[in-house]
This record gives sequence, C-alpha cells and structure tokens, in this order.
Amino acid sequence: MSERPERGFTTAILHSDREAPIEHGALHKPLHLSVAYGYKDVADLIAVFQGRQSGYAYGRQGNPTTAALEAKVNAMEGGVATVCFGTGMAAIGATLLALLRGGDHIVASAFVFGNTNSLLATLADHGTPVTFVDATKAEAVERALTPATRLVFVETIANPRTQVADLARIGALCRARGLLYVVDNTMTSPWLFRPTTVQAGLIVNALTKYIGGHGNALGGAVTDTGHFDWTRFPNIADSYKTQKTPLWGITQIRKKGLRDWGGTLTAEQAHHIAAGAETLALRMERQCANAQALAEYLISHPKVSRVHYPGLPIHPQHHRAQALFRAPGALFSFELAPGHDLIAVLNRLRIVVLSSNLGDNRTLAIPVAQTIYWEMGAARRAEMGIADSLVRVSVGIEDTDDLIADFAQALA
Repeated sequence: MSERPERGFTTAILHSDREAPIEHGALHKPLHLSVAYGYKDVADLIAVFQGRQSGYAYGRQGNPTTAALEAKVNAMEGGVATVCFGTGMAAIGATLLALLRGGDHIVASAFVFGNTNSLLATLADHGTPVTFVDATKAEAVERALTPATRLVFVETIANPRTQVADLARIGALCRARGLLYVVDNTMTSPWLFRPTTVQAGLIVNALTKYIGGHGNALGGAVTDTGHFDWTRFPNIADSYKTQKTPLWGITQIRKKGLRDWGGTLTAEQAHHIAAGAETLALRMERQCANAQALAEYLISHPKVSRVHYPGLPIHPQHHRAQALFRAPGALFSFELAPGHDLIAVLNRLRIVVLSSNLGDNRTLAIPVAQTIYWEMGAARRAEMGIADSLVRVSVGIEDTDDLIADFAQALA
C-alpha cells in the first residue's frame, strides 16, 4: 500500500482526532472525565505505571481527551512528543523544575513575558541563577554562557515590545555547545513559525492564546522536537532512561513536572482548545492582516510617537521576521505622543476591548506599564523599554475598516 500523501496544515489538524478510532464514530474526541482507569490484568496496570505500555494510570497525568490534543499540537509543531498542562505558565514552570537542579544556570531573553520573568526570578531565589540578555543578538547569549549553563530560553517575538530573537543563530550556538534550547512559540504559533527549523530542543506554547483562540480555555504545552541529545543532559533520572533516548526529557517532564506538580489540563479545557485549533491558520491570516493595517495606520498618526511591530520596515528586526515567519504576528504595541492622556484615549475605544488576554478573536488593548508590567517596578521596565504610555494591542478578526475607525475616533 502506498503511503498517504502529506496533508496541508489545516487538513491535518482538522482530521487528526480520526487518525485513531473514536468512540461511537464521533468527529471530535469526547470528554473523558474519569480520574482513575481500571485494568482486568494487573500486569497491564504495572506495565502502564512503568512506562512499558501505553495507557492511563491517573487523571493528574492526563486522559484520552488531553492525549488527543497532545497529538494535535505535536503534529502542528512536527515534534516527537508533547505534554499538555493547565496553563502556559504551568508548562514553563514544570519543565524548568523537572529538568534543572540547584546551581544549574539559565540564559534567558531579557524581554520575556512578565510572568515568565517573575518565574525565572523565583528560580534564581531558589538556587538556579538566571542571566538575562538581549536575545536579538546571539553574541549576547554566547557571552553569558558558563560551565553551569544547562539551557537557553527565548521567545520568538517578545510581548509587548515585539523584539524578534536571533533564533537561528542561537539555535546553532546551543547545538554546538550541547545546550538545551527552549523556544516559546506562543506569539507566533505553529502556523507562523516552527521552532524545529532553528534546532529548538523544546517548544512551549500557551494554548490559551492563538491555538485555542477563543478566550474560553486555559492551557499550555511542551513539545520535544527530537533535536536535543538527552544523553548529554546530566539531570535525567535513571528510571526514565528505560525509554527510547529521544523520550527521556519529555518523560521526565510528564512525570516530575506534570505528575508531581499537578498542573493538569482538564478534559473540558482540552476539548475547547482542540476545537479552536482547527481554525488556527484561518484566524491567524485575518489577525495578522488586521495587525499590519492597524500598525501602518497608527505609525502615521500625529498623536502616536512609536509603533512596535515586526511588519513595519522601521522595526529593528523587520528583515529577520520576514525571513523566519509566515507573517509578523497579530500583536503590536504603540506609544502615545507626549501630552496626550492614555486613559482617556483607551476609554474612548468602542469595539476594542480593554483586557489583559491576547490571541482572542476580539481585538484587545491594555496599558502595559500600569498593569501587566506594574509589578516589575520602574527600573526593570526601563531596562525592557516599557514606556509609561505604551499600549499593547492583540488584534482580532473584526473587519479591518471597523478597527481603524475605532482607533481614529478614540485618538480624535
């Protein structure tokens, strides 16, 4: 029998649940709400616990509904295996806690999302030092490396200032030095970019954002690409080395990260995310087109001093974004010119929703310094280039003319 021809992105995701038989012929993997799973033969139960046989041991480690989503995300990213978590932050935190030991060193982008920045600071307080660097330059990463460095953590596009990391050169550096390269793909999604193309070892996605897309479910995922040689990583427990070598890391993440820390994705949330993922490409194409149009409108507005969006030729990493990504993303930020009231402008918006989420079908805006980056303090915000007048805009799928008109009347 000839092999099935490779399907396109949306076709593959839309029909991924049906790669294996589904109960009663359902088109979606149904909700599996049971916490425990019974076996007729105790030998099977033992084999599942020891990782010698596929199956489910306890709901904290996953369920069939979540497993179907893991397969979907894994196909999106072209990975070896994926583990889902209750949130994107749970995915990051559990992964770092599962893989690192006291004294291990992390090199991270200085522009990482505020909660990720806070998490890394907490790890440093507990004996895992972190060096923050300008990840738009691979040389800055290289200068920060020490003999204790175990991994490098970057985001594809920074939130909210949209700096684009030097992804390919950092990947080559990590490969040459035998370092685990962790790339957070949330801001681009697997439709705009696959970090496996830049030798990432692990890929993080906050499923709450573009993959889920509808603002109705929290979730996160970690995908192992198969690029990293886990035999070079000193912190893998012997009990997980019974797996095939490419699965050592992801097994330890599932066991020590998901099982032990308990950031479990529920079946209901997994079901919502899986349904939302089917339209990822369609939504992102509309959102990115809207973001480009809005950014171009605002950069020419006399009451706007700066617009940060990789789709604009004035962006410092514009050409890099063009080379790496299918489109430059659906999020941008802008700064009001001096003398204009930030609060008054935002309060005049009628279509755009004032909200802290991103990746929603609806366009959302939020003042950054006063909310999501407030806890950092003024000094750290200044280091990251977060101005007091900075507004983050997550662009949705509304009609383009309506969005431009809304900003026009708010700025009038």
